[in-house]
Amino acid sequence: MLPRRGVAQARSAVRRAHSARATRDLILDAAERRFAERGFAGVSTRELAADAGLRNQASLYDHFRNKRALYEAVLARGVDPVVAVIAASGSAQRTASGGVAAAGGPDAFVDLLLDYLVEHPHLPRLIQRAALDDSRYLRSALPRLLRPLFAQGMRVLAEAEGLWQAGELPHLAAGLYQLIFGYFASAKLLETVLDGDPLSPVLMARQRRFVKAAVNQLLGAAPLARGARASDRPDGSPGPRARERPRKR
Repeated sequence: MLPRRGVAQARSAVRRAHSARATRDLILDAAERRFAERGFAGVSTRELAADAGLRNQASLYDHFRNKRALYEAVLARGVDPVVAVIAASGSAQRTASGGVAAAGGPDAFVDLLLDYLVEHPHLPRLIQRAALDDSRYLRSALPRLLRPLFAQGMRVLAEAEGLWQAGELPHLAAGLYQLIFGYFASAKLLETVLDGDPLSPVLMARQRRFVKAAVNQLLGAAPLARGARASDRPDGSPGPRARERPRKR
């Protein structure tokens, strides 16, 4: 057994580690929000330190080497779980193709991803701003941080048996990204035209139903909408419900 003094020192070290992680998370939360709102150049480390409740600006550098390292850490913290969710959906898809039903199919994937984005509503706008406004500050870091998101999505789509040809998969991936992430990235704009906060529980429930229906159809997990034309399918062939309605006489 450890001597009493050793036990006290170990407990103290654990408390310090927990406190450091908690402080780091507070800094990342503040930075995610601020960088999404104003971009890399529009936010000072003094503001970030104040938002995180730090004593002074210098305290921020106890956790991050500089502002660029903080920005990269914010992006990595946001994107890595999304890549994991997409990878998990691919694993479930492979299990289903082996004869065992996937748990929830596309609906479960949509739920996981939307739940995460509800908890991190600034992430889609942060990604958008990083790729557009802040690319000159993060030219070397952006491909490293964002390409895994696209690459994992492409791997999952390539394994799916759907309506899409290989050359169309990048467009499908881009469309799915806009469908899911674009709603959050455009929340401020949508607030001016929707009757209420786009991220409120009521409107998010409606968006969730819409996204599930759209994703299921795009991935071929549900029939094409009634009245769909043959030309609506990528290969030009008629869908299962693409029949003309009889004309009334």
